[in-house]
Amino acid sequence: MTSSDAARSEAAEPSSGGTVDGTQPEAEPGMRAPGQPTRRVMFALLLPLFAALLSISSVIVAAPVIVAGIGASESDLQWILTGYALAFGMGLVPAGRAGDLWGRRGMFLAGTGFFGLTSAAAALAPSPELLIVARVLMGLASSMLLPRIIGVIQQLFTGAARGQAYGLMATVIGLGVALGPLVGGLLVELAPEEYSWRLVFGINVPIGLLGVVLGVLWLPRRRAPRARASGNLRQLDPIGVLLLTAAIVLIMLPFIQLRGGWGVVAAAAGVLLAAGWVLWERRLGRRRPEDPMVDLRLFTLPSYTWNSAILVLYFLGMPAMWAVIPIYLQDGLGHSALTAGIVSLPSGLMVLLLASGVGKRVPRWGTRMLVLGSCTAVLAVLMLAGAVHLMGSDYGSLWWIAVAIGVSGFSQALLIPSAQTLSMQDVPEQMAGASGGVQQTVQRIFTAMGMAVATGVYFLVAQDHGHQQAMVISALLIAAAMSTSVLAAVGAARAAKRTR
Repeated sequence: MTSSDAARSEAAEPSSGGTVDGTQPEAEPGMRAPGQPTRRVMFALLLPLFAALLSISSVIVAAPVIVAGIGASESDLQWILTGYALAFGMGLVPAGRAGDLWGRRGMFLAGTGFFGLTSAAAALAPSPELLIVARVLMGLASSMLLPRIIGVIQQLFTGAARGQAYGLMATVIGLGVALGPLVGGLLVELAPEEYSWRLVFGINVPIGLLGVVLGVLWLPRRRAPRARASGNLRQLDPIGVLLLTAAIVLIMLPFIQLRGGWGVVAAAAGVLLAAGWVLWERRLGRRRPEDPMVDLRLFTLPSYTWNSAILVLYFLGMPAMWAVIPIYLQDGLGHSALTAGIVSLPSGLMVLLLASGVGKRVPRWGTRMLVLGSCTAVLAVLMLAGAVHLMGSDYGSLWWIAVAIGVSGFSQALLIPSAQTLSMQDVPEQMAGASGGVQQTVQRIFTAMGMAVATGVYFLVAQDHGHQQAMVISALLIAAAMSTSVLAAVGAARAAKRTR
């Protein structure tokens, strides 16, 4: 039996919806059996995630008001925007492992409450320095949410129901990214100037409080498996946590602030530390198989490796597109933050209409939807480049940009639930949080890379050739980056065919 077959055989029993020791979850009274995504469970899980994602894109739109309101420098603003992403990436894998060991429900509730508290701290921050600290803490709180959600979905749902649950998660991801500019624009336009940017953070406080209440009421309690009951600090793998955290910080810093030669040195050191982390995890796994933070046998599962690659490569371009579009609409065309938010609505609408239904069809059509979704993503960015090019003629209109954004939403609705569901189909339930954390961590690194390159190219071209040319070139660069996800989707389809 190969290592891939062994890992798949380990995955078979947990994926049935039971716990690691074969016991079934103890649900709240009135809840349906595992495998059926009840609305209230999914609502309790996804409401805090929506707030966390909303906080990313809404803050980008509110950036000019933040600078004026709190007196932030350009360097301060960069850390306010990116410190969140850095902390989010650092915390994902350790938080995922901790939830796998000591219980996902409690970690999820703690993360939701912490996110609400840190959002309040950001809204009340009296100085740029304290706002940066609050944003970093918000990122750490957010990192406690996403691996929990993936782990709980793996525990509670099976088959088509699991695909539907991941489809709902993809819907929330798409809506959070798409509606963030609109919400931020509305607050900036309608609220008093001295309070508007504070409301962008403060809106998370009641959502966090509601999320804790709903989580306590609706998330099922599960009898802890014996492996979790004996969980301790050693099983959290502190050396692995330190190695991976340092590697992530050093790899992401050049794409956030550290430029030039020192940035290259930091990135190289980060890659070496990441290699050291892999060696440590492999050595620890051979000595004590239950102790590594991440079981490296995950990467012998073709379904996990190929579909995670699709998501990572897709996120290399998609968030970068959302980063440059508001800049072009506001700085290049002179539109308001509210208008920039309205133009983004077609994407959220497409995700809202399609993602959940796509999730239910993943068992039958998943690989085909992967290929179609990745191809459509590239097409959407090319359409965006064409729409921007037309802005210099009599045929130019914001409607063409909105259409391209709508096509992007269509691709997202096809690709994210399909790849997420297929990537986790063979993952053992007891590894779900850590595997989701690894997946999301690499996505955050590639997101930071894509956004840094796209925005850097945009501003460089805009200085000499104007915003229109900068947007066209940035869109073509993003399309080239996202074309790699097409190759990964074809590879995933072929691997799935060989497995069948």
